[in-house]
Amino acid sequence: MEKSLIFILPLLVGYVLDLCFGDPHSWPHPVKVFGNLISIGERLLNSGKLRFLKGMLLCLFLCILTFILFYFGMSYLFEKNIYFYFLLASVFVFFGLANKSLITEGRAVFDQLNSNGLDAGRKRLSWIVGRDTTGLSPQQIRISVFETMSENLSDGVIAPLFYYFIAGVPGIMTYKMINTLDSMIGYRNDRYEQFGKFSARLDDVANFVPARLTALLMVLVAWSGRGFQFIVRYGNKHKSPNSGYPEAALAGILNVRFGGPNVYHGKLVIKPYIGDNDRVVDHKEFQKVAILNNKVTFLMVLLLVCAHFLIY
Repeated sequence: MEKSLIFILPLLVGYVLDLCFGDPHSWPHPVKVFGNLISIGERLLNSGKLRFLKGMLLCLFLCILTFILFYFGMSYLFEKNIYFYFLLASVFVFFGLANKSLITEGRAVFDQLNSNGLDAGRKRLSWIVGRDTTGLSPQQIRISVFETMSENLSDGVIAPLFYYFIAGVPGIMTYKMINTLDSMIGYRNDRYEQFGKFSARLDDVANFVPARLTALLMVLVAWSGRGFQFIVRYGNKHKSPNSGYPEAALAGILNVRFGGPNVYHGKLVIKPYIGDNDRVVDHKEFQKVAILNNKVTFLMVLLLVCAHFLIY
């Protein structure tokens, strides 16, 4: 079987499936399994002494286990039934991507805010962000959606595609395990400060290249010199070593100010501002950001196909 077809067919089918269907909540999903395993491990291990060590061992065990199971499982399928292999590989690429869902959820917040008022917008935003939304203004709600969409374009789309390019289905699924670990236990609070620290740092490492690649793709498809200037000026100002880059890119593209103080889990977190143009964001601007996300995703898929042909 030609190597290019093995790589490209699941990539393209998975991309089209995500473009069409997104991530239906009622469907079975490997991330749900990952979440259950993490919850079990956390309940068993996150107590007493040596919490950092136990959290590190849990993280490494789950990531290595994920890679091994998918590597040998997909290899077995490839040998036994190539058609079933292509089917499952395509489905796992589909499961690894979240562009359609990201746009759908962001649009739902904008629509609720526009149609049903401030309280509805705050409530819907709380579904997709970790910050306290109860005191946010309409402007802050819209900015929060754009910040989330830019950040998650990196870890929900570009990073999974990046790791699929590096290691196929085992790569994309292992990255999803890392990302799920960080989203569940990578918090700086009394419960997770020590236990989840290794997972949070591993997620930072895994997203180092994808976050910067995402920012560059964003300014490229938007052809925004200001976006590139914002990446250079503000990308490393964010508390996260990675989130600031795609956020800075989008802030520059839109010429709007991101960042500032927000409440997370009852604590005020002071974030630096990205940009200085505190203009009002219009409801209609969501469509521009949605189109940008779709263009970036398409360009990334195209680049991976071209890179594969150049290498192989």
